[in-house]
Amino acid sequence: MAQTLLMPKATAVWLVDNTALSFDQIAQFCKLHPLEVKAIADGEAAQGIKGLDPIATGQLSRDEIARAEKDPNHKLKLSEPKVRVPDSKRRGPRYTPVSKRQDRPNAILWLVRNHPELKDAQISRLVGTTKSTIEQIRDRTHWNSTNLTPMDPVTLGLCSQIDLDMEVEKASKGRPLPTAAELGATLQSANETENLGFSYEREEEKEIDVNAVFSKLQSLKSDRNQDEDDDRY
Repeated sequence: MAQTLLMPKATAVWLVDNTALSFDQIAQFCKLHPLEVKAIADGEAAQGIKGLDPIATGQLSRDEIARAEKDPNHKLKLSEPKVRVPDSKRRGPRYTPVSKRQDRPNAILWLVRNHPELKDAQISRLVGTTKSTIEQIRDRTHWNSTNLTPMDPVTLGLCSQIDLDMEVEKASKGRPLPTAAELGATLQSANETENLGFSYEREEEKEIDVNAVFSKLQSLKSDRNQDEDDDRY
C-alpha cells in the first residue's frame, strides 16, 4: 500500500509557519501547486485551516526538515510508518481445508434435507462446492450416495451458524406462509371453543325483615346499658 500524506493542505500550513522550506519543497511534499503554497504564505488561502504537525503524526522527521532547509534542491520524503496496515483481501470463494473436503457431501445432503428452500448458489457459498455436485446429491446420482450421512455443516466446521441463519432467512423471505393443512393442524370452530358447560345462576335476593333488625338493635342497646350500670357499682 503506497504511503500518502495525511491532510496535505493543513500540513502545508504548518510547514509555511514553522519552517524555512521553499515553496517548491512544500508544494512537492504536499502535492500542491507552488502558487497555492505562496497564497497560503500570503494569507490569501487556507485561512480557516489549522496547521497539522507532520512530526507529531510521524510522517516527517526533524532531521529531514533540517536537511531540506540547508539544501533547497532536497526533496522531502515521508518517514517509514511504525505500523503497517495489511491490504484488505478481496473476498473470493470460500476455502475449505483438505481435511474437511470429504465431509462436504454429507453437509450438502443435510442442507438439502433440512433446508429445501435454500438455492444451489446459497449452498455453494456455505460449504464451498459446485452446483453440479449439489444436483448429483439431490438426485441421488453422486458416486458415493449410498455411503452419505446427513451432517450439520456448522458441526463439521464448514460454515458458521450466523452464515447459515442468514442464508436461510434470505431464502425464506420469498416463500408463502404455510397453510393449516401443511402444519398438520386445523382451527377449531367457534362452537367448540365456547365454554358452554358453565352456567351462572343469579342468587335470589332475600327479603329483609325490618322488625327483626330493629329488635336485634334494641337488644344490643339494652345489653350495653346493663354493662354501664354494672361498671358504676
